[in-house]
Amino acid sequence: MSDKKTILVLADDIRTPSGVGSQTKYFVDSLIKTGRYKFICFGGAIKHRDYTPVKLEQYGDDLVIFPVDGYGNQDMVRSAINQNRVDLVWFMTDPRFWGWLWAIDNEIRVHAPMVYHHVWDNKPYPMYNKSSYMSNDSIICISKVTHDIVQNVTPDVDSVYLPHSVDGEIFKKLPKEVSKNFRDERLPMAKGKVMFFWNNRNARRKQSGTLIFWFKEFLDKVGHDKAMLLMHTDPKDPNGQDLNVILKELNLTDGQVMFSTQKMPMQDVAMLYNMADCTVNIADAEGFGLGTLESLSCGTPIIVNMTGGLQEQVTDGENWFGIGIEPASKAIIGSQTVPYIYEDRVNKDDFINALTEMCEMAEGKREELGELGMKHVRENYNYNDFCDKWVEIIDGIVEKHGSWETRKSYSPILFEEV
Repeated sequence: MSDKKTILVLADDIRTPSGVGSQTKYFVDSLIKTGRYKFICFGGAIKHRDYTPVKLEQYGDDLVIFPVDGYGNQDMVRSAINQNRVDLVWFMTDPRFWGWLWAIDNEIRVHAPMVYHHVWDNKPYPMYNKSSYMSNDSIICISKVTHDIVQNVTPDVDSVYLPHSVDGEIFKKLPKEVSKNFRDERLPMAKGKVMFFWNNRNARRKQSGTLIFWFKEFLDKVGHDKAMLLMHTDPKDPNGQDLNVILKELNLTDGQVMFSTQKMPMQDVAMLYNMADCTVNIADAEGFGLGTLESLSCGTPIIVNMTGGLQEQVTDGENWFGIGIEPASKAIIGSQTVPYIYEDRVNKDDFINALTEMCEMAEGKREELGELGMKHVRENYNYNDFCDKWVEIIDGIVEKHGSWETRKSYSPILFEEV
């Protein structure tokens, strides 16, 4: 019988290219390397053709993926915990998705600590999340903003700041002639133009349609022969807009805006960052924004909305690695289960001015920003440091809170509803 501790993971499937999926894979990899942990993963946020449990060759018996719709359900979690004597439950993505899991926290935490990898909340402080935060033994926060929120809403719950990381062996700057030749071969229409890159899911909060609309106005200002936009996304994602229709409506069909739609290895995505002169992200709400960090790791500067983790990427408080746009307004969205979420929205003129500044910037200056950005990533978002930190965090949680056979005395926390 294995003496390895079993961790139940609820998150995006580690085979997906999403930020949550890639960071979940890094988390799994870092702990499996110790030889002291094994994993049961509910592979969510992906359309499955087959729901048969999957083992991946590189992990052997240390990881089993159970394909699920959404992120699973209460009965699946109960079954997994009891059948596998789970030592710790780890789950990741934004709080809106976990109400059903926190509803059975008392059942789970009798056996194993719950560790929430928290990706996003926005100020003002979401006090309605207090009960959710208190349902965890520990909360790991991917941005300083999120960590500040958790500490203020529930100061008695253990929390740690641990940002996303980038594998510098994959996302790295390539020789200039390599990326230039590849760009000239694959995108001849980009020759002589400043190429802006957008790598995001086509979803409402990412502002994909707005980006195209405003980019057209930018081209009208500087000239359609001065710049182009490459968007690595699904233009027909059911969660977003039909971007092909928007291009047609705006008469942007001559290569001013183009789509990269194929799923590709991370090494190929790294080539796209190297081909670009600047990567942009004006999402209304972004817990972290992994794409812009990958861009900096490849030496390509960024233009971002100063929200969530994006504001920590574009500047270290002294140096800038691109252009940060201060939000011009806040908006409130929500639902019957999540009463309100604040979103930060940039102004069209501010964005067009940022595009213009980057477009007219000397190539050497853009390269200087990129070089500083690479240094920033290596020092603050290093993959190896990230892996070491995860081992330290999980070992510490197991030591403090116990696991299946050594679970420390647990009593439900009582609190007043906000």
